Amino acid sequence: MIHLYNTLTRQEDDFQPIKPGHVGIYSCGPTVYGFAHIGNLRAFTIADVLCRTLRANGLEVKQVMNITDVGHLVGDGDDGEDKMIVAMKREGKSAWDIAKFYTDAFFHDVALINIVPATEYPRATEHIAEQIAMLKDLEKNGFTYRTSDGIYFDTSKLPDYGKLSRQKSEDKKAGARVDLGEKKNATDFALWKFSPMNEKREMEWDSPWGVGFPGWHLECSAMSKKYLGVPFDIHTGGVDHIAVHHENEIAQTQGVDGVLEANVWMHNEFLTVDGGKMSKSLGNLYVMQDVRDHNIDPLALRYLFLVAHYRTKLNFTWEALEGAQNALHKLYSIARTLHLPEGDGAGVVLAGDFLTAINNDLNTPQALAAMWKILDDAYLSTNDKASQLLAMDQVLGLGLESYIGKPIEVSGEVLELGRQREAARQAKDWKKSDELRDLIASKGFTVEDTPEGQKVH
Repeated sequence: MIHLYNTLTRQEDDFQPIKPGHVGIYSCGPTVYGFAHIGNLRAFTIADVLCRTLRANGLEVKQVMNITDVGHLVGDGDDGEDKMIVAMKREGKSAWDIAKFYTDAFFHDVALINIVPATEYPRATEHIAEQIAMLKDLEKNGFTYRTSDGIYFDTSKLPDYGKLSRQKSEDKKAGARVDLGEKKNATDFALWKFSPMNEKREMEWDSPWGVGFPGWHLECSAMSKKYLGVPFDIHTGGVDHIAVHHENEIAQTQGVDGVLEANVWMHNEFLTVDGGKMSKSLGNLYVMQDVRDHNIDPLALRYLFLVAHYRTKLNFTWEALEGAQNALHKLYSIARTLHLPEGDGAGVVLAGDFLTAINNDLNTPQALAAMWKILDDAYLSTNDKASQLLAMDQVLGLGLESYIGKPIEVSGEVLELGRQREAARQAKDWKKSDELRDLIASKGFTVEDTPEGQKVH
């Protein structure tokens, strides 16, 4: 039995798919006006682990992840500029070129951390017709009103609005920091924004209400319905989506179809940096290129994500990432000593402790502990260990199939450089030690300093 924490019920529930044997998942994807930062990558990794876990339990998974290429305003609500317009001004390119560049970058980054591609990647700009159709239905059902800058959803027409965040409308209104303007309620949100008067946007479309562009929340309700139907099984995203984006998705789907958009809502916690907030203004909004510039294996970032439960905050430091890399490289070294079994591990029955951990709301820290316990078991053959490791990696996604049973041969030249580096370290000549480390890395090898001494692999 798989148990998943449902934000909607605030408890771990037994998971039962709507259609036996099949699971539909919608995962909030990237807004492609810039590179995905490591906090985003954590969310995408957790969604990947969820899909892998469900498949390990014999379920067929259809995952849909949106590409937001229009409509996401800088205020995450209805204020400020479209993030794509901000990127246009920053880079001097067309919105379409920016969307393509950062979409390609997103696919490149998630491939580096071994995320299995989603079944569908619908783009908001390619589903304007579906969004307009949904807005027409909301209008017909009496949930909309018009202001000078757009068409808005009237949240007062939905008695249980706020059930996901469990924050009442009046509480949100009391906490609002901006003037309501023409909005009837603080929680009302834009479904369609009009293009500014006497100004032609690069991304704008005709609609029954006027030329403009869709609201950020509308795209997800429209595309999830098209590809998964409603209700579907699971919706994933970060905790920052609970109070506004996901709340509004639920409202839109209820307003059109009178049903819940998804049965299970899963949210990963924030990634902090050096114990504080991650933000561009603080200079710590790290992206994948920063990881690579630090000579860190991208899969070490994935390993770091797995070390913490997805519903707990994870503090990122470069020291922690280096520690994750050391653990990953140790795992690779052990994997190389094992006997490679036939097959890919897919037919192997997962060890009980591992399966229990991963089925218990994706408890990846316990799953990693179960994996290391298997490797430390003196009574298991190397063949059995390799079989289990391959099967576990179908869930963990650490790329172990490239290492199991594949001992590495270190050339005499590299071994000599390693001896020179060790001598430099003994002499406390740190500059020379670092230079030799970089030289060894340029030849495709990694030097790891362990309690047992230096290792080159």
